[in-house]
Amino acid sequence: MMLTRSRVLNVLTASLAALAVSACDKKEGGESTTASDTTAIKVGILHSLSGTMAISETSLKNTALMAIEEINAAGGVLGRKLVPVVVDPASNWPLFAEKARGLLTQDKVAVTFGCWTSVSRKSVLPVYEELNGLLFYPVQYEGEELSQNVFYTGAAPNQQAIPAVEYLMSKAGGEAKRFVLLGTDYVYPRTTNKILRAFLLSKGVKESDIMEEYTPFGHSDYQTIVAKVKKFAQGGKTAVVSTINGDSNIPFYKELGNQGIKATQIPVVAFSVGEEELRGVDAKPLVGHLAAWNYFQSVKNTTNDVFIAKYKQWAVANKIPNAESVVTNDPMEATYVGINMWAKAVEKAGTTDVDSVRKAMSGMTFDAPSGFVLTMDSTNHHLHKPVMIGEIMADGQFNVVWKTKEPIRAQPWSPYIPGNEGKKD
Repeated sequence: MMLTRSRVLNVLTASLAALAVSACDKKEGGESTTASDTTAIKVGILHSLSGTMAISETSLKNTALMAIEEINAAGGVLGRKLVPVVVDPASNWPLFAEKARGLLTQDKVAVTFGCWTSVSRKSVLPVYEELNGLLFYPVQYEGEELSQNVFYTGAAPNQQAIPAVEYLMSKAGGEAKRFVLLGTDYVYPRTTNKILRAFLLSKGVKESDIMEEYTPFGHSDYQTIVAKVKKFAQGGKTAVVSTINGDSNIPFYKELGNQGIKATQIPVVAFSVGEEELRGVDAKPLVGHLAAWNYFQSVKNTTNDVFIAKYKQWAVANKIPNAESVVTNDPMEATYVGINMWAKAVEKAGTTDVDSVRKAMSGMTFDAPSGFVLTMDSTNHHLHKPVMIGEIMADGQFNVVWKTKEPIRAQPWSPYIPGNEGKKD
């Protein structure tokens, strides 16, 4: 059959359209959108809402939903509404990767905000790199990682762990000479403690003056371990550095109280305990123990007052359990900062395309509830953050006893890990 010129053009047009549809169907890492689009922008929220980590991660999901509502109320992003896609990996680390793949390939989210533990982040990282997705990670971590597909809005070791131990060794912090490194048995505590051990040895602390103990996720019986800490402390001024994660913090702190360990005797500084975790314990026996973060609810400034008020109002309006006693904490602030920075970057780029947003994030700033203007580093995808040490008060809040004068640039590759000398960030 002879084809007319018009029929040839029709066939060619149809073929090109089919190829375009096929290309869109095969595109991974979410659908990129531009200012001319009118459809909603899907945003992934990847946090454990059940299992051992739910005590910490549920509030991050809540913060993300609040921030999305706030952005939508102000007109959305590129004039379009954000639609949250919430999934529950249930504190199951392989399930994090499965849920992440579903967010990117099925839900076609433009970005994901999620994970708490480093093992969950390590689980999803290959997925985001394979599919060129974008993950904002809001929790302090051990460093030793850089990815083009992750923005780290929590602290690196030099923005939390190292300053905390320096404080414990100072006159104001009690001049500790012996250290107990106590953590949950996974990559973050073990790598952080590897860094801290090397740091302590560089400061003249003897190997015999360092005790290291690990417990599994969900561990609940700390009687023997706390007794060992008491015995170890008989050898000199001792401090405990805790990288215990999740709901294990509740029995750990209860056991400290049961065995009468006071902060004046053996101070504990925690890296994963904040206002949310302390809601589950009687804080009175823990007064004076410490936490190192980059934000506390008790920080006094107008931006923080507004942030706290908005979250409490949101919790009541959305009937969050025990809404009358909700608190804010560091990873919640980091989640809030990350979502707002991403929204600003999308507006700047004029698209949700991952490569374009990545470029737009360079040097992005945000006036944070911490009272500092935070900057996304132009090369290493980490926030410049202040460091704060807080003492637990009887009401479960923290009294900030020390903080840096300005934000500190993150060091993803710790100088205390051999072989990092030549690594660029």
